[in-house]
Amino acid sequence: MHATTAHSNNFKKLQAQLRGLVGKAVGDFGMIADGDRVMVCVSGGKDSYTLLDILLSLQRSAPVRFELIAVNLDQKQPGFPVQTLPRYLTDLGVPFHVIEQDTYSVVKRVIPDGKTMCGLCSRLRRGALYRHAAENGITKIALGHHRDDIVETLFLNMFFGGRLKTMPPKLLSEDGRHIVIRPLAYVPERAIARYASARDFPIIPCTLCGSQSNMQRLAVKNMLRDWEEKFPGRIESIFSSICNASASHLADPALFDFAGLETLRREAARRERLGTQTLPANTSVPDPLEGGESGIERVFSGPP
Repeated sequence: MHATTAHSNNFKKLQAQLRGLVGKAVGDFGMIADGDRVMVCVSGGKDSYTLLDILLSLQRSAPVRFELIAVNLDQKQPGFPVQTLPRYLTDLGVPFHVIEQDTYSVVKRVIPDGKTMCGLCSRLRRGALYRHAAENGITKIALGHHRDDIVETLFLNMFFGGRLKTMPPKLLSEDGRHIVIRPLAYVPERAIARYASARDFPIIPCTLCGSQSNMQRLAVKNMLRDWEEKFPGRIESIFSSICNASASHLADPALFDFAGLETLRREAARRERLGTQTLPANTSVPDPLEGGESGIERVFSGPP
């Protein structure tokens, strides 16, 4: 009895933690507004199950009204249990739709054996999901990427693309027609794994990317895991740096007007002669050692 109670209390704390992190991300980035039709992409993995579960919980106490529609893309992978997700979503009472598109055969035909399939697979999936969103009045597309995915993508772009970029918590598609949100952006993967285990979701393994042992992402994931074991808190620190970028202390002239610093210096000297130290509005250069946190109102709060 005691063990059962302890387990229940631990789960409630974990659920509250996830609700808090997701609610904060939704509020910080303005992910969900009144009247939104949110398409939650459910793959059958732990991340998307957790995303749907927490959004359903928040929906019940949210100060705005929005719809949740679960969507799964059946990619026609061999052995895919086609009834698992419909049965689960029906029991859950969530409106859902299954898109059937044989992306598996396309990827297997185009990508040589031993090569990473993720790039083509993700583009095909994205196209199918965007089409469905456009045809069904969807205003937000919710994906299950979490904090660790975002950090991994940062290093993938640095190591293999020479770019300082990652998955943003909120994104406008290239054609300007869709807004993609990642409500799990603040949630560590280990918390999701614990939550999914406690909820005993019917996990569906991926026979494409999930079976590839030579992925660059896997190498980066292992690197970060080793760092975290040696230096606990490192992943959180890296993610914090993503949320606290200082354009004036990087080296991208398209992001910051370095050439204009001479004008600012002359203006500062002129003002000093006039007896004031104030720079013109919107021209302050941040100190790299300064910290601080803005008081952003949380949009989602309250008990589950």
